[in-house]
Amino acid sequence: MKDELRPQRVSSSSLTAEPWKILCSQLLASCLQDLGPSGQAHSCLDAVVPTLSLTPPGKQELPTEEGKSLWELVLEQFEDLLVRILLLAALVSFVLACFEEGEETTTAFVEPLVIVLILVANAVVGVWQERNAENAIEALKEYEPEMGKVIRSDRKGVQRIRARDIVPGDIVEVAVGDKVPADLRLIEIKSTTLRVDQSILTGESVSVTKHTDAIPDPRAVNQDKKNMLFSGTNIASGKAVGVAVATGLHTELGKIRNQMASVEPERTPLQQKLDEFGRQLSRAISVICMAVWVINIGHFADPAHGGSWLRGAVYYFKIAVALAVAAIPEGLPAVITTCLALGTRRMARKNAIVRSLPSVETLGCTSVICSDKTGTLTTNQMSVCRMFVVAEAEAGTCRLHEFTISGTTYAPEGEVRQGEQPVRCGKFDGLVELATICALCNDSALDYNEAKGVYEKVGEATETALTCLVEKMNVFDTDLQALSRVERAGACNAVIKQLMRKEFTLEFSRDRKSMSVYCTPTRPGLVAQGSKMFVKGAPESVIERCSSVRVGSRTVPLNTTSREQILAKVRDWGSGSDTLRCLALATRDAPPRKEAMQLDDCSKFVQYETDLTFVGCVGMLDPPRPEVASCIARCRQAGIRVVMITGDNKGTAVAICRRLGILEDTEDVVGKAYTGREFDDLSPEQQRHACRTARCFARVEPAHKSRIVENLQSFNEVTAMTGDGVNDAPALKKAEIGIAMGSGTAVAKSAAEMVLSDDNFASIVAAVEEGRAIYSNMKQFIRYLISSNVGEVVCIFLTAILGLPEALIPVQLLWVNLVTDGLPATALGFNPPDLDIMEKRPRNPREALISGWLFFRYLAIGVYVGLATVAAATWWFLYDAEGPQVTFYQLRNFLKCSEDNPLFTGTDCEVFESRFPTTMALSVLVTTEMCNALNSVSENQSLLRMPPWLNPWLLAAVAMSMALHFLILLVPPLPLIFQVTPLSGRQWVVVLQISLPVILLDEALKYLSRKHVDEEKGRQ
Repeated sequence: MKDELRPQRVSSSSLTAEPWKILCSQLLASCLQDLGPSGQAHSCLDAVVPTLSLTPPGKQELPTEEGKSLWELVLEQFEDLLVRILLLAALVSFVLACFEEGEETTTAFVEPLVIVLILVANAVVGVWQERNAENAIEALKEYEPEMGKVIRSDRKGVQRIRARDIVPGDIVEVAVGDKVPADLRLIEIKSTTLRVDQSILTGESVSVTKHTDAIPDPRAVNQDKKNMLFSGTNIASGKAVGVAVATGLHTELGKIRNQMASVEPERTPLQQKLDEFGRQLSRAISVICMAVWVINIGHFADPAHGGSWLRGAVYYFKIAVALAVAAIPEGLPAVITTCLALGTRRMARKNAIVRSLPSVETLGCTSVICSDKTGTLTTNQMSVCRMFVVAEAEAGTCRLHEFTISGTTYAPEGEVRQGEQPVRCGKFDGLVELATICALCNDSALDYNEAKGVYEKVGEATETALTCLVEKMNVFDTDLQALSRVERAGACNAVIKQLMRKEFTLEFSRDRKSMSVYCTPTRPGLVAQGSKMFVKGAPESVIERCSSVRVGSRTVPLNTTSREQILAKVRDWGSGSDTLRCLALATRDAPPRKEAMQLDDCSKFVQYETDLTFVGCVGMLDPPRPEVASCIARCRQAGIRVVMITGDNKGTAVAICRRLGILEDTEDVVGKAYTGREFDDLSPEQQRHACRTARCFARVEPAHKSRIVENLQSFNEVTAMTGDGVNDAPALKKAEIGIAMGSGTAVAKSAAEMVLSDDNFASIVAAVEEGRAIYSNMKQFIRYLISSNVGEVVCIFLTAILGLPEALIPVQLLWVNLVTDGLPATALGFNPPDLDIMEKRPRNPREALISGWLFFRYLAIGVYVGLATVAAATWWFLYDAEGPQVTFYQLRNFLKCSEDNPLFTGTDCEVFESRFPTTMALSVLVTTEMCNALNSVSENQSLLRMPPWLNPWLLAAVAMSMALHFLILLVPPLPLIFQVTPLSGRQWVVVLQISLPVILLDEALKYLSRKHVDEEKGRQ
């Protein structure tokens, strides 16, 4: 074979990643086929590997992600259309300010300065969020092993080298505690068993037993590749040798990195709506500003402009800029950010930590929740829930004592019941022996984490479940009352271990599917007269080697009837709605002397585990969280579909789905549950249909999760995806809402928008409810701000069309939009949520913020605000006793005012530049908008039914806004900056008379909404 291979020298530089991996695998397969998986394979590989260039394509490590430069990130923040409109307005304002003269020179620069400060603050926040997002890919680096142990022909023995220097074809050695440095094909296992924790890659909650046998299925998923070790996973027990078949980006871990790098972040529904709003606003602003400028072309050469057409054109261009400032809701980004930030604080109190602010709103329209099983829907704490011992085994009959055990976590708290009655386990001899086997045939333990206040496993999950069972059984009636939680973690196990001393362990192996311990009594006669072997393993394998059964304290021959009935019970527990993981427990009462046992030959172990006596059986599972079933029912009521996606087998997944209510107890799972393989076998169109109807996906790989999300998104579903492992990161990044577990990997957390600190599905439902409430409140303050801006636009447009003096100047509009309106808008985020908020179907993410009847309502309010503002300024000119009391005709032609114009005889032209009319207009604008804020406590309910004091924050915000308004009127130098002056008591009475009717107008519109619009919806 060596001669055949030697001429086929191949340069890896001509190979892509996959052919390289395939070639290595083919050469290795040839070696194993001809020489077997023993050390002889090494010599074969020594001949094969040099035929290849030892520099495979690409680097041998995950490359550092080349993120965007700081300058690129800053520029990205100015790509938003609203931001560009503001930037243009600031630039034009700055240019115009440079040509101002007199006392207006200083104040003219306030407007562009304020706009620029807003944009800078917005850019800083945006860059900070972008920098955080790039951490997701870099977090993968922590799972890269730094060192590896290789066997090369240039040096005798094992040498340690950097993992990045390992190349395909290298022979690599791994042992317990090592992090696997590359994707390896196993060629030799140097221990009785090799177990690997590959949860970061596959999501499996228990370590996996590996072997060297070939896997004939070329399409096997990673969970089924039992002859492969994957880069970044950890060796839980054993020692082995393998050949590297993939390194760096070509490993399974590297593929995940590539998937994450290729995922472009999706814009949230709110961001999309705001983008659309920006486009519509820019078009509207352009049309209105151009119209104002064109309409006033005839006034460009008026005397007020010194007869200069150019100066007149610039003057009306300034008015157009003021109109743009009025139309842009400058405070909207800040108010939205504040509302979302407050929402994140409320969510954090419910154990949902939000990393991306826009995702808070997206939660409100979530229509599908794709949830991992282990740790989210279940506790991720294996728990024994059933057990049995034999009560009677006479000829032709077999009766079992069955018990149930409460408790779903590792906490040693729970009751053992027979039927409905609690039992004292020490009264059953069979249970005493069963507890003894569970305690001794075990290398794990319970530990109380004082910092977290919870019990945790130390070792394997399955064995920890047995340890916890022993504590619950307390077969020797140990006094536990006075013990601390730390002492309580192992008190009952310690009692048993004092009675029997473990001499050695016969490790688990695939062929016999069991493990055993050899024990001798510390005090003969108490629990045993002499040495014993305690065995636990797969029921079929263990029972096959049993010749007798324990009935109480007696040993009875195991007849065919008893054997079949025991196996039938095991099959019943392992199928149906429970799908428990069953372990048989047995003992060999008279084992060989330990001196006569060949412990270095694992092939002999099965001979020592014969002539066994069956003691009992335990059934365990990763139990569903108690609160999850009710949460899934709430999701169904809210129109949200819950889909379980897990790496576990299909039977277990379906059983958990039935227990939680994701699937009905008698529901046919055809078309509702798929394995990864079954999903792959479907056509693309069938896959899309499966994603739309399925409730369960089992035995899936990372690529499946991403495809499921893509298919759901093609139906415009808003998907929330949970995950905790490295394998989940691409799907978390692709989904609209990626939800990582608090106990998950740094990669998953960095790729997610939200982290659950308690790993609990119930927290997702609480977050969805909060997201819906936040969106409902956001609609209120967005409409409030927009109706206010409509009023400002109407004011500017009306004064320009009628030829009236400016009622509001740009710096006043900025103050109102950013400060005066901003406080009540933020307070509207505290409006109480509707009681039926989780009884409605998810909203369509493409649903417009304002449309139809609502657009008319807020347009009507805006028009009133604009008319009221112009009316206030006009009232001062025409009717105020302290004003000039000019005619309306004079007011419309104020730009023609001069000493030579007989129309203005006896009128001081400087009166048209007075601060009183702008102060009246500004005061009416502020007061009207405060009334409008009070109207926004509810969309349709009258203030008589939902009074403003239901939201005390709103009352405080209105009071603060009015206080700030008085501040700029009374405290120097603010009156100079804002071009305002204090008003008299009579003038304030007029302000209130003009402002308060907006409440009556909105009450009438709410009444029409309740009576007509809602009735029309009811008929539909």
